Amino acid sequence: MEQRKLALALLATLAACVPSVPHIDGGPAAPASPAALWPVPPKAQTPPATATTTDAPAATAALSDTAEGEGPGFDLADVIDLALRKNPTTRESWLNARASAAMYASGRGALFPTLDATVGAGRSSSAPGAVSLGPRDQGTRTNVASGSRSQLTTSATLSYLLLDLGGRSGSIEEAKQRAIAADLTHNATVHDLILQVESALFSFLATRALREAQIEAVQDAVADSAAAGERLRVGVATLADLLQARTALAQARFQLATLQGQEETAHGDLATAIGLPANARFEVGNIQASDSVARVTASVDSLVNAAIVSRPELAEIHAEAASLAAAIRIARSAGYPALTLSSTAGTLQSTQAGVSPRNSSLFLGVQIPIFNGFSRQYDVRAARDAYEAGLARLSSTRQQVTAQVFAAYSALTTATERVKSARDLLTTARQSVDVASGRYREGVGTIVDLLLTRSALTTARAEDIQARWEWRTALAQLAHDTGLLATSGRAELPLTAEGSR
Repeated sequence: MEQRKLALALLATLAACVPSVPHIDGGPAAPASPAALWPVPPKAQTPPATATTTDAPAATAALSDTAEGEGPGFDLADVIDLALRKNPTTRESWLNARASAAMYASGRGALFPTLDATVGAGRSSSAPGAVSLGPRDQGTRTNVASGSRSQLTTSATLSYLLLDLGGRSGSIEEAKQRAIAADLTHNATVHDLILQVESALFSFLATRALREAQIEAVQDAVADSAAAGERLRVGVATLADLLQARTALAQARFQLATLQGQEETAHGDLATAIGLPANARFEVGNIQASDSVARVTASVDSLVNAAIVSRPELAEIHAEAASLAAAIRIARSAGYPALTLSSTAGTLQSTQAGVSPRNSSLFLGVQIPIFNGFSRQYDVRAARDAYEAGLARLSSTRQQVTAQVFAAYSALTTATERVKSARDLLTTARQSVDVASGRYREGVGTIVDLLLTRSALTTARAEDIQARWEWRTALAQLAHDTGLLATSGRAELPLTAEGSR
């Protein structure tokens, strides 16, 4: 009775145990939330490539996200934070990471013994009858009285894999690396979403700025049309001048209607990127493209090296290759002997006299694989080839990352030059309009000259707006491709400002 109470107490204690949160290399095995990045432990980071140039240290700079006098609505950080919480892609990658972490914790259970318990209760009865005593006593039978008995059986079985020459540790390592890969996939998903949201946001803001600039162009066209009508009334202009001015006004209004539709479409694209319905209504604050541009002080070689260290995609593929290496150990261990230990203890309580109340056993066994149709050899070959394929994929991804950083660096350099050129073009166009307007008011200029300069100014405004927002998009792209795009949307790149207009 005392042994049964002790066994039941042990089983109740084990059943009440709550598994602890799994950890990887001293840190959490999964991100804290869909909007959080997984803190990569040093062991899981991709080793840096050899640097080809040395750059002077530069302070990390970031652009101001909002202009002075910011209006109501979301700013850049608010939009990104909302997207990280609402977009289903980050929640999906987060849940996949948590599931992989749980699988890793489950795999570690192979390091511990397995304890199972069974409890059985039964009752048997026999009817009265006669039993023959044997051939020498033919015709002689004895009566057996009816009876019943009850019995309670309890047993506990302990199983433990003592040694398997790499299979168990390989399975744990494989699950660990797959958990790391899932965590890094989540980090890559977060970075991709931030870039996607910033690109959609900048596209929307550029379209809104173009629409506002076109409103100004319509107002100028209205003023020019009124001036032409007044000059026609006093007899210093022709009907053709008025018609040309009205044509320019109609074209400006047509372009304004087009931009209004494009703004609605861009707003829907931004809502979709955030994770909201395309018809969701929300206001974006007065976020402005920075009036100043900056150059990256680091060389493209050092940015490539930073990308190899920081890009979660590379670290993810590195972890997948490590899991494939562990799979080789698992396949090889299947052909090695395994040492096992099992023990069983039980009690039997019965109302029938003469039944032994206790029994126990202990077994130490060696499992020796001999032949299974060469399946194990092919399993090892398949695991080795898969590992080599993983290394090839890692090398290919390194090349892709290098190409992406180089292209993004060139795009940002080009965007910087475009901002400066568009700024000069806008300044010249404004001066031309001032000169043409003055000449037209004084009666020495024609309406054609004025309308041409107005058109050039409208084009210069649009190119200036697009160049500045394209520069911000190019900066975000380079920060993403180097793995230096923060969750707030800031580009954590070494920058040096070139001045403002």
